[in-house]
Order: sequence, then structure tokens, then C-alpha cells
Amino acid sequence: MTDNNPLQLLADFVHRHPDLLVLSGAGISASSGVPTYRNSEGLWQRRPPVQHRDFLHDHSARQRFWARNMVGWRFMRDAHPSPSHLALAGMEALGMIRSVVTQNVDGLHQRAGSRRVIDLHGRIDRVRCLGCEALFHREDIQRWLEQHNPSFAQRVGDVGPDGDAELDDLDYSVLQVCECRYCGGVLKPDAVFFGGTVPPQVVAEAAAELQRAGALLVVGSSLMVYSGFRFCRWAVAQGKPIAMINQGKTRADELLSLKLTTPCDELLPALVSRLRASVAG
Repeated sequence: MTDNNPLQLLADFVHRHPDLLVLSGAGISASSGVPTYRNSEGLWQRRPPVQHRDFLHDHSARQRFWARNMVGWRFMRDAHPSPSHLALAGMEALGMIRSVVTQNVDGLHQRAGSRRVIDLHGRIDRVRCLGCEALFHREDIQRWLEQHNPSFAQRVGDVGPDGDAELDDLDYSVLQVCECRYCGGVLKPDAVFFGGTVPPQVVAEAAAELQRAGALLVVGSSLMVYSGFRFCRWAVAQGKPIAMINQGKTRADELLSLKLTTPCDELLPALVSRLRASVAG
């Protein structure tokens, strides 16, 4: 279906299916200044990030990761929710959204006020010990890294959606890496790295929310990664309609009941205004 009056089309969809599950991707955070991984054709546009296996088994890979993440974290920490984040929080408050499943690791849905959020790929503002499972706030790790690596602390670079900063080729071998203060174990952001897997309990929780929902609304995702795309396959299997707000090609285009290419920061705030006016009237 085309964008012949996108606001009306989306409003009609929401009124027909008021108990929505929202699946969000990197596009919703673009206007917060967080770049996306892929272009409008769904093609990768950044250097490959550190892979899960390399991080676990290669100390030099951990040095490279923490050097780049130390630079990127400062930006991610200070990023503000986009108009779309705020609009989805408003829709939840109006009772139109049952929950948000986000593929993003930036925590911006929660900062915008959304209360029912499932972080499918985890959060980069938490750090977990792979030995004893202790959790640390990312800012505490940042202070340690900057104190022990002052020459790296002043670097700048383009930041990716996972907080990984593009730095010039550097000698990472001198970087000191923080270890768990309780057991000396390896510390890793509490997020799913490329090559890793989403914890089964998180998948089960998100799948149960889709089962209870009336429809699926996808915002700002190409769905090229299967962990997101499978929600569309599940929705189709359950006979539930799917609406998509995304400006580029997606993996699920043939499965959609409605696709809108109007920017989500334009469309979602206008929808909330209309919904609030309807409730007030």
C-alpha cells in the first residue's frame, strides 16, 4: 500500500489494532545523532564491529573494542530521545501500545518514557562480568578507562549505533582493559555482539508479547538481521497484520499489510497529536 495519505493510513491501522507490539530499529535513533548500520538499500555502511567470539578469546580484540567504545560512550551517554521515541512513549500512555521490542542498545526508549520495553539485543549502559555475572554501570567503567588510558581518552571519531567509534589505525596493544573487581573476570557490555545470540529468555518474552498483541508495527528497521525479521514471520503465521515505517528496502516488504516511507519523526508525532485530540474530544 502506498503513502497516499500516510497519517490517515497509519491512524486507521492503529484504530483497528490498538494493542500493538512495536519493533524498533536503528532508524528511530537516527535523529538522536546515532548513525544506522545500513543504507536505504539495506547494505552495510560501516567497518565490521568486533565479533562475539573474538571478544571472548582474544585480548587484543578486547583492547581494540574498549579503545573505540571509550570514545563512543561519551556520545551515547549524552544522546537525547528522538521525536519518534517520545511519540511511542505517548502512544503507550494512551493505551495503544502494549510493549516495545527494540533491536537498539542505546536505551533511548526508556529515556523517552516508555515503560514496557524489551531490549532484544541488550543495553550498552550496563557491563557484565563473564565470570561471576556481576553488573556494573558503564559510566563507572568509563572513569576507570579514562584514568588508566589518558592518551586514548581524548580521541574522537564517528560513532556507530552500538557506541563503537571509528578511529584511525592505532596501536591498541598499550590499552589497559578493566577487569571485574570481584573475580578478575572479563567484562563485556551487556549487549549482544555480532556473531552472538539473543538470550532464549529474552526471545521467549518478546514472542509472548507478540502472541498477546493485535498487530505488529515496525519502525526504522531494514530487518536484515534475522533476530528482528523473525517477528514478521511469526506475525504472519499468527494471522496478524504488519505495518512498517521505514524509508528504505526491508527484508519483510512482501509480508507487510502497510508500508509507509514518510520519516518516522514526522509521522509518529503527528499520529500522537491526532490520537490525543480524539481522546480529548
